[in-house]
Amino acid sequence: MSLKYAVLAALLEGEASGYELSKIFDVSFANFWASTPQQLYRELERLTRDGLVEARVVRQERRPDKRMFTLTEAGRKDLRAFAAEPPRRPTAIRDELLIKVQAMDGADPGATRALVEERMAWARGKLARYARVRERLLDGRSEEQYLREADRVGPYLTLMGGIAFEEENLRWCERVLAVLRQRASQGRSDVRS
Repeated sequence: MSLKYAVLAALLEGEASGYELSKIFDVSFANFWASTPQQLYRELERLTRDGLVEARVVRQERRPDKRMFTLTEAGRKDLRAFAAEPPRRPTAIRDELLIKVQAMDGADPGATRALVEERMAWARGKLARYARVRERLLDGRSEEQYLREADRVGPYLTLMGGIAFEEENLRWCERVLAVLRQRASQGRSDVRS
């Protein structure tokens, strides 16, 4: 998948500046598609040039003018076609921490514990952020009510995927730490010569 479709999907929320889109990515897309602001701006230029997005300039006093972007009908059509296509291939995990855990038998188990604990802190932070986003989306409604009444449920469903992913990260980290504690209590040294 290219950044193109993530940007088009973000613009389903309505007109947005590049800065606002980067904030949307931080909140709504970060759990499954990361992007830097520079990448977003380059993609917005391409999408505008390809006629999938329109840009208008908003004059501002005491600040530089800003460009506001909206989906064109061609952009909506392209996004609908993309959404109907099956994914090219299943998701594959590419995680440097997993390589480090794979290689831990020849390393200091304390270093591995620290890396896993750091991942747990990261996952907890993301879960806290996702909880705030969830509350904002629900806006006092129950999940069932939201899913019945909301104009768009895609952002909520992808948020639930992000929450499930981070919860599973926590479960895995807890299991790794439990194994390391058990091995330490048995006097097992993971450092091999």
